[in-house]
Amino acid sequence: MISAKSISKTFDNKKVLDNVSVEIGEGEVISIVGPSGAGKTTLLHILSTLDGADDNESFELILNKIKVQDLNEKEISNFRNTQIGFIFQFHELLPEFTALENICIPGMIRGDKINEIETRAEELLKLLNLSKIKDQKPSELSGGEQQRVAVARALINEPKIIFADEPSGNLDSKSAENLHNLFFELRKKLNITIVIVTHNKELADMADRKLNLVDGKWFN
Repeated sequence: MISAKSISKTFDNKKVLDNVSVEIGEGEVISIVGPSGAGKTTLLHILSTLDGADDNESFELILNKIKVQDLNEKEISNFRNTQIGFIFQFHELLPEFTALENICIPGMIRGDKINEIETRAEELLKLLNLSKIKDQKPSELSGGEQQRVAVARALINEPKIIFADEPSGNLDSKSAENLHNLFFELRKKLNITIVIVTHNKELADMADRKLNLVDGKWFN
């Protein structure tokens, strides 16, 4: 599902990632851990096509059998919208829109028919036990509800891969626990691959594999 070889990244003459490679299978839940500044988020951004790696003849990134470096910028943007979902520490919901409307946005960007998007959104709201709050705006929701709406938004285009960056870092312990369990329920029901950067030990230990990044390199 994900095959990445020889990822390096340099900022201001400092090598943040140093020749990192990783293989992740379909349906796997992977956690990436390590100290602050280790390069975890940078790696996640490159794996998810939000950022590019340093020029390197050995570099290769294959997502769902697609060789990313063979795509132009427009094709990468389309690939990202249709096959990848993102969940961040802060939900990034648009305050002027309802929960349902926020969930629908990626489908609208893709150009799907509004009735089809809303049908999928309603199904996700039901799956995530959010049906009762679909017409409420983010300010009316709890932190846990806001993050589950963000999860639904990440799922609306039926992606093959979910990338999550500190998804429970802004939640209380109970909401965090519920979100952690939700990831594994979604994997079971939807067979999606999930890559999570986290400082949360409980979430990291729940993953199928825990990868430790230190000073831009894997640490065993």
